Amino acid sequence: MRSARFRRTRRAGAITLVSALTLTALAACGTSSSDDGGGSEGGSGSSDPAAPLDPKTKVTITIDCMPPTAKAAELKEWKEDVKAFNEIYPNVTVEGRSTPGQCLEPPRFTAMLKAKSQPDVFYTYFTDLPQVLDNDGAEDITAYVNDKTVPLLKDIDPDVLGQLKHENKLYGLPTSNYTMGLLINRKLFEQAGLDPDAPPRTWDEVRTAARKIADLGDGIAGFGEYSAGNTGGWHFTAQMYSRGAGVVDESGKKATFNDGTGKAVAENLHAMRWEDGSMGKTQLLKWGDLQKQIATDKLGMFLAAPDDITYMVQQLGADYENFGMGPIPGEKNTLAGGNSYMIKKGISADKIKAAVAWLNFENLSVGKGQFDWARKQTDKLPVGLPQPNFWLNESKKKDDAARLEHATMPVENFKAFMDNPVPAMAEPPKAQEVYKVLDNVMSGLLTNEDADVDKLLSTAEQQVNQVLATQ
Repeated sequence: MRSARFRRTRRAGAITLVSALTLTALAACGTSSSDDGGGSEGGSGSSDPAAPLDPKTKVTITIDCMPPTAKAAELKEWKEDVKAFNEIYPNVTVEGRSTPGQCLEPPRFTAMLKAKSQPDVFYTYFTDLPQVLDNDGAEDITAYVNDKTVPLLKDIDPDVLGQLKHENKLYGLPTSNYTMGLLINRKLFEQAGLDPDAPPRTWDEVRTAARKIADLGDGIAGFGEYSAGNTGGWHFTAQMYSRGAGVVDESGKKATFNDGTGKAVAENLHAMRWEDGSMGKTQLLKWGDLQKQIATDKLGMFLAAPDDITYMVQQLGADYENFGMGPIPGEKNTLAGGNSYMIKKGISADKIKAAVAWLNFENLSVGKGQFDWARKQTDKLPVGLPQPNFWLNESKKKDDAARLEHATMPVENFKAFMDNPVPAMAEPPKAQEVYKVLDNVMSGLLTNEDADVDKLLSTAEQQVNQVLATQ
């Protein structure tokens, strides 16, 4: 699940990759590469933005985040999908760009927007929308997206689409979504006498289970948390949500975490770290660190999204059978996010139509593209994780059934997570800047036994209010 992994790595902002540009033109009729603002190369495109792309229209589109050669199975499927897409639209040339740095690194993404060098169809996180709009980077595609151009539009969760809207205008189409839950190491749960099919449902239960797991010794931590690279603030926010609170008020202009709920989150973490000794001695952890710990049976549980498991299996050599998930403890709300593609502002109407047609085919069609679970099973790619799953109605029934039929992992390990959905809340405004401040709260709690909780929260409140005042 490449897009979900991209999401978390850019959030952490701590990866350095050498960017490479690879182009693939797999259309039935070859055309020259388009310029940034160019129109179609010919054909009979309709001037009505609501009309689907005319198959006779000859146009080239560039698309971000084509799988790199190192991901052989994913790249094979991409090429197959381009070929199948060209059976419907033989005159559209799809040029895929494999540019991991552009997909992964916040500074590179920002520089791309400022230079107006993004491809026609570019990859974003839901939280990128304000930055993209500030740089006038994405087309308003409201008029181009309807039940003719995206036939399953009514079956896409409106809360997911809502993340890609500003002032009721649509600026992107989703490729995946996620909500956070409690990821557990089933082996350690069993060794500690805990039921891996019934993960803790409250924060008190988490604390109790963490002590039992830590009592196994051998450097094993019961519960893990981040406190660096903006990920500590991200998880502090998730814990606030889980207790029914937020970190910013509805106006988006005032911090709200310096209250009873924020103090409860902070004091519970401080107690687990210093009184219980159940969080391990190594702190200042960021994304990737907890995954390594739990994959090597050194950590019992932490907050995560389901796609973390794919990363641990594919990149760290872990086994799907060793992991399970339950809903986020507290279950009042859970932090939600996801990934999308946006369309570069200023390109021609035919290019926009071709982009919408491609995104519909690749990302928004049950049984096709990314949701072709039978093909993924054959290609030995992960099938059976609960997310991405932004479908409703009959589309959800069909996708869930196919996901189960072609599962390549024990889906019953995620039953507690699936059977107990938690209302989702979006990330706060200026999320990365807010998280950076809240990192200081998390690091203070987890590295200083004498931490002053009230002072940590008060200082962070002042700093976040300054961040929000600059909107």
